Amino acid sequence: MAQRFVLRGRIALVTGAASGIGAALSLALAERGCALALADRDAPGLAETARAARAAGVAVSEHVLDLADREALLALPEAVRTRHGGLQLLVNNAGVALGGRFEETHPADIDWLMDVNLHAVMRLTHACLPLLRAEPQAQIVNLSSVFGIIAPAGQAAYAASKFAVRGFTEALRHEFEGTGLGVTLVHPGGVATAIARNARTPRAMDPRAAAEGLAAFERLLTLRPEAAAAAILRGIEARAPRVVIGADARRALLIQRLMPVRYWSLIRRAVRDT
Repeated sequence: MAQRFVLRGRIALVTGAASGIGAALSLALAERGCALALADRDAPGLAETARAARAAGVAVSEHVLDLADREALLALPEAVRTRHGGLQLLVNNAGVALGGRFEETHPADIDWLMDVNLHAVMRLTHACLPLLRAEPQAQIVNLSSVFGIIAPAGQAAYAASKFAVRGFTEALRHEFEGTGLGVTLVHPGGVATAIARNARTPRAMDPRAAAEGLAAFERLLTLRPEAAAAAILRGIEARAPRVVIGADARRALLIQRLMPVRYWSLIRRAVRDT
């Protein structure tokens, strides 16, 4: 894994490319000369990202699909191969959020979250492996979260999905150690995206309490998506095993290491003081 991953002339598949980190990373990859297959369920947002990426002079294909749709997801690698001829970089970026106390959370909402945040990552990775393994050098990038390092109250389902992505990605990296296929795990902190505004809340939750929780969560989202994308790009080029983005995520990692059982008591006080 010492050899750098050169992006120019490569083909990348990026999920969740219509906005946020996915859009910013897609544009950064295009500027490096990387052809793009962009996937998202938001057709207008996806078209805007594709338009901006084409301005960099690279080939771009748009794939409008819901990652929870298993058949559409499993057909995606063949669509990429048909359009671009191969694949060297897979970025599993797309994700959704679900807030609220676990006892108030509806099982159907948990299923929805897991389908997008975990099952889609595993299914798409598995379906793309024949294309990636056919290349002398390829890279898989999976986005976990700071909540794949720590597990706050009110984020049981989301943290479970992101801890699972972490475990899956680390095991995958160990399986392909010594091959041309590298695996990078990304833990972003509070990045200013629409994930909080688009999050689901328990159906029986008081609307006022839900709005207050959303506002408190959004105050923690301060890092620009472009900054997060730049850090991920550096990690891809260096074939880094892990990328931790943002001072908040780095602090959380340190606190969790120092206080693996009691970290929440310290973090909770810090959050209340913000």
